Amino acid sequence: MAGMPSPSQLLAPKRIYFEPAVLGFERGREILARFADAERVEVQSHTRIPQLYGDSASAEDWLRLKRDVLVLGVKKGLQMRPNGRSADFIAPSSSNGCAMACSYCYVPRRKGYANPISVFVNVGQVIAAIRKHAAATGPKAAPNQVDPRAWVYDLGENGDLSVDALVSDNVRDLVAAFRDLPHAKGSFATKFVNRDLLRYDPQGRTRVRFSLMPAEMAKLVDVRTSPMDERIRAINDFVEAGYEVHANFSPVVVHEGWQAEWRRLFAEIDDALTPAAKAQLKCEVIMLTHNEGLHDLNMSWHPKAETFLWRPDIQEEKRSENGMANVRYRHGWKRQWLDQLLGWMGETMPYCGVRYAF
Repeated sequence: MAGMPSPSQLLAPKRIYFEPAVLGFERGREILARFADAERVEVQSHTRIPQLYGDSASAEDWLRLKRDVLVLGVKKGLQMRPNGRSADFIAPSSSNGCAMACSYCYVPRRKGYANPISVFVNVGQVIAAIRKHAAATGPKAAPNQVDPRAWVYDLGENGDLSVDALVSDNVRDLVAAFRDLPHAKGSFATKFVNRDLLRYDPQGRTRVRFSLMPAEMAKLVDVRTSPMDERIRAINDFVEAGYEVHANFSPVVVHEGWQAEWRRLFAEIDDALTPAAKAQLKCEVIMLTHNEGLHDLNMSWHPKAETFLWRPDIQEEKRSENGMANVRYRHGWKRQWLDQLLGWMGETMPYCGVRYAF
């Protein structure tokens, strides 16, 4: 991608699917008013829209639908789920899906032939559930790899909150909520530099994890995202604005020449970061996991990326915790490649602690 995608390039809804209950929430009415020119289509459930998710022809319009369609719903399940990797707990999502189109994203694997943003308008209920859980959990008794002092809640498991902030004030409300939760911290990963978030005053209680990979690969698989140099430069600004900022090196895509690309990336990060950003930097590293169903879907709209993501010659089947058949790099090779990557990073960025890597 030549430059930073503008908000209108990412999202310009011409049609909004919405559940009837959305009209009962102020946030729902605000969003509908914000996109007043969009066609409105009432649906019984944000998860069951046959003309969107059930039509195989939609896959060919994968990118257009992300720009032109918005789905509004009410989040039903408000439970916290234990995690232990990116966060201590996975909070109820305030959205599902994304206006960006990373070809390895796991969210579309269950949705069908389209994956636009679904925004949940009952963010007040989500925040109330987080507050209740944080109060019941109390102080963190001992440090862990997630955080030494605070219980960390992942706020964006199924979407990208930097893009969601283009739709509504849900993200602003979530950041504000964590300012006065003494034992809790919010967290989300992002591939989009939304500088409006610099005005949210997080006061150190929200962690942003910028997803980073070599620019050469990102141009192919991180479709409609912010360029890599923009993400790297933004780390300094977000630290200065009061965010804790970590790096999410994900996914690591192994291909011919990948070693030199990652070495260059680590050098670029080291050159760009301020001392303040380096002093607080930690990271997570995730090797690529892919999926046969997603591979088949991607072949409808972005087959070029699949020549790098779908590599049966170096991959093996991995059964996920939910029973889904995924593929990952073969075990022995994966461990060797991961150790190499961590070694290069340690040489160039010794100040960057690794919270977890797999």
